[in-house]
Amino acid sequence: MTGETRPELQRDAERTRAELLAVATEVFAQSGFSGARVDVIAARTRTTKRMIYYYFGGKEGLYMAVLENAYRGIRDAEQRLQVDHVDPVIAMRSLAELTFDHHLDHQAFIRLVAIENIHRGEFISRIGSLRSLARPATTLLDEILQSGRDHGVFRTDVDALDVHLLISSYCVFQVANRYTFGFLFDVDFTDPVTRAHTRRMLGDIVIGWLTAI
Repeated sequence: MTGETRPELQRDAERTRAELLAVATEVFAQSGFSGARVDVIAARTRTTKRMIYYYFGGKEGLYMAVLENAYRGIRDAEQRLQVDHVDPVIAMRSLAELTFDHHLDHQAFIRLVAIENIHRGEFISRIGSLRSLARPATTLLDEILQSGRDHGVFRTDVDALDVHLLISSYCVFQVANRYTFGFLFDVDFTDPVTRAHTRRMLGDIVIGWLTAI
């Protein structure tokens, strides 16, 4: 039998799509939706502009796929966290620190979120799957919070969305204000010592708040 087999073709298609998403993520995060150019994305990959239209239908389709993929990344990381039968205080700190690490290690994600907010959620509101994709985040927090309440260590007047808001706000700040805050106060959030300090501080803030009963 000559030529590539169907599984090989499928793997090639998956690799091409993954490469396009990775490159497009950086381009959109750097240039925004309006400034990003499809031909630039094609030139930085091993494919063509025509293939981008084939896989994603055009620039808008590619941008929305990038957004969905970026949100899926943090959700997948959260779901890999094993918290069953773990002390709820340790589990909550682990989740907060995992979120912190993911945000600092995937700064393009934060820039994409900022860009989407500049556009007033024009594109994210058209990705219905993201609502269901977001649910596991609060579900996991609900489970940890309930475990903490059952153990008598967590307060009862806080819900999962409250905790998610606190953690996300802190983590986003580290990236979104990295340069302005860094210039004004001469601090580098990416410095290993500073990063370890602010990572630990987030865990302390979350746990201190939740255990203030």
